[in-house]
Amino acid sequence: MTDTLPLTRFSVEPLSAMTRRLAAVASGRAEPDLVITGARLMSTYSERILPDREVWIAGGRIAAVFSAGTYTGAAQRYDAKGGLLAPGLVDPHLHIESSMVTACAYAEAALLNGTTTIVCDSHEIGNVLDAEGIAWMLEDAREAPLNIYLTVPSTVPATSPALETAGGDLTAAKIAALFDAWPEAIGLGEKMDFVAVCEGDPRAHAIIAASLERGRPVSGHIYGRGFVAPYAASGVTDTHEAIDQDIADDLLEAGVWIYLRGGPPTTPWHSLPKAIGTVLNYGASAKRVCVCTDDRDAQDLLAFGLDWVVREAVRMGIPPVQAWAMGSLHPATRYGLDGEIGGFGGGRRADLVLLNDDLVPQATWYGGKLVVEDRRITPLLDAALSRPYRYPDAAYATVHLPEPLPALIPDLPAAPCTVNAIRTTLPGIELVHERFALTPQPDWPTTLAQNDLCFVTVIERHGRAGTAAHGLLRAFGLKRGAVASSVGHDSHNIIVAGLNEADMRIALDAVSAVHGGVCVVEDGAVVAMVPLPVAGLLSDKRVTVVAEEVRILKQAWERAGCTIPYMGFNLIPLSVIPEIRITDKGLVLVPGMRIVPLFEAA
Repeated sequence: MTDTLPLTRFSVEPLSAMTRRLAAVASGRAEPDLVITGARLMSTYSERILPDREVWIAGGRIAAVFSAGTYTGAAQRYDAKGGLLAPGLVDPHLHIESSMVTACAYAEAALLNGTTTIVCDSHEIGNVLDAEGIAWMLEDAREAPLNIYLTVPSTVPATSPALETAGGDLTAAKIAALFDAWPEAIGLGEKMDFVAVCEGDPRAHAIIAASLERGRPVSGHIYGRGFVAPYAASGVTDTHEAIDQDIADDLLEAGVWIYLRGGPPTTPWHSLPKAIGTVLNYGASAKRVCVCTDDRDAQDLLAFGLDWVVREAVRMGIPPVQAWAMGSLHPATRYGLDGEIGGFGGGRRADLVLLNDDLVPQATWYGGKLVVEDRRITPLLDAALSRPYRYPDAAYATVHLPEPLPALIPDLPAAPCTVNAIRTTLPGIELVHERFALTPQPDWPTTLAQNDLCFVTVIERHGRAGTAAHGLLRAFGLKRGAVASSVGHDSHNIIVAGLNEADMRIALDAVSAVHGGVCVVEDGAVVAMVPLPVAGLLSDKRVTVVAEEVRILKQAWERAGCTIPYMGFNLIPLSVIPEIRITDKGLVLVPGMRIVPLFEAA
C-alpha cells in the first residue's frame, strides 16, 4: 500500500466539482480509478441482490454500475469473488463519548464493522465543556477518517439547575450559533426533557425553534405512550427510545421516525427485539424505520457494531437486504443525505462494504480507498489513525472537586425512619423507587447487610456548586470495596458506590488523580481503571487499547458482585428516566421532577 493521500472525509471532492469527470467515466470517455468486479450487489434502492456486477469508481465516488466484465481497460481492479457488496452503514444516533475514545479513534472500530457514516449527539462533552467542548469534538471529527455529522445537543443541562449541576449550559442562542458555524450540524440532538417539551416550557421550545427555523430535523427521547402526541406536535420527528412495539407503532403513526436500538443483550441498549414488532407483528412498513447503536463502550464497539444490529434484525425476521437498508439508505434518507450515501447511485461516495453471506464485513472502502481488508485495517488507515487530533489542555482539566471534600456516606439515623431507596434492576435503564421502613442497627455495616443496601454518592465536579448528595442502592449486589465513575450521565458529576467510606474515598481519589475515569476498588486498592482524561469522558488512546482496559474493568466489576453493568451504573444520575435518580442535588423523582430526602420520619 503506497497511497499516502490524506484520509479524511475532505479527501473526496464535493459532487459539484466531480460531475463532468464522473459523466466521462460512466460513458467510457475517461478511465476510472478503481473497478470492483465479480460482486453480488446489495441494492438498497430496490431491496434485491443483483448478481455478477462491477462498480466503477473515480475520485472517491461511484461513476456507474455495470455487469461484471464490462470494463476492459487498465485501471486497478479488485475481485470481490462473488461476495456481497453493500453501501457503507450509516448510524443515525450514537454518542461517541460512550465509547470512551475520541472521534479519530472511533473511526477504527466503525470501519472494521462496515460503518462509514455516523450521526453523533455530543451532549456528553457539552455537559462538561459547553459549546467550546462541542467545537473541539467537531475539530476532532473533521480529522477522523469517517463521515461524522452532528445533531447539536439540545438538553444541556438535562434538567434545571435546581435538580443538578452541569458544566455546560446550551441556550437556544448557543445552539443556533453552532448550527450557523458548522455545516456538519444536520439536526437537533435528542430532546431529553420530554416532560418540559410536552408542558410547553419556553426554553425547551426556543431550542426546538432554533432547529426548525433552519430547516433541521429534531431528534427525540421519550418514555411513555401518553407523551407521544404532544411530543410529535412539538416538532420532534425521530426517536431511538421506542422500547416496545406499541409505542413504536404510536410513534410511526405520529410521523416520527423510529431508530431500533440494538445492543449487547446484557446492557440496557437492546430494545430492538420488542420494538421491531411494529413491523413484524403489526405490519407497519419499514420505510421510516432505521437501526442504531446509541451507546457502546470501546470493547462492545468492536464486537457489537451497527453490522451486528443489522444481523439481529435479520435474526428477528427482517429480510437481509431490507435490514441492511434500515442501516444505510433509511438513515441517509432521514437526514437528507441519500444523494451522497446509502446506495449505489451514480455520484454517491464510494463508501462500500464487502460482506460474506452472514453479512459480516470482510473489507471496507472509504471514499474509494481500501481501509479494511480481510477484517484487518490497512496500512493506509493505520497511518491516518496514528495522526489523531490533540484536544486543548483545558479539556484535560475538568475535574474540580469541592474543598474540603464532603462526607461520602450519610449519618446513620438515630431512630426508625422511612428510606427513599433506589432499586437497581436489569438491564439498568429504569430504576425503581422503593420506600421501606428502616430500623437502624448499631452500625452501618450491619444495617446495610440486613437490608441489601450499599451507599451511593454523587459529587459535583465542575467547580461550581460544591454539592454532594447521598443515597442508598438496593439489590446492587456489591460484595466488597467500591466503584466510581466520572461518566455520570448527563451532567457527568462523579458517582461513587461502596460499602464503606474508606474504599469510596480511594475510588474517588483515583478517578480525580487521572482527571476522570471509571474504577473498581477491592480491599483498599484500585484493581481496575479506565483513565478518561479528556473531559473526564474520553481516553486519548487507540480503541483497541481502551477496549482491553474496559475488558479488565468488566471482569473486576463482575467480581465485585455488581448486578447491573457499569454503563447502567453510569445512568443512575440521569434524572430524566423513571422512577428515581440521584444527582449532586439529591434524590430526584421522575417524571415529577422533585427532590425527596433520603430519610423521612417514620
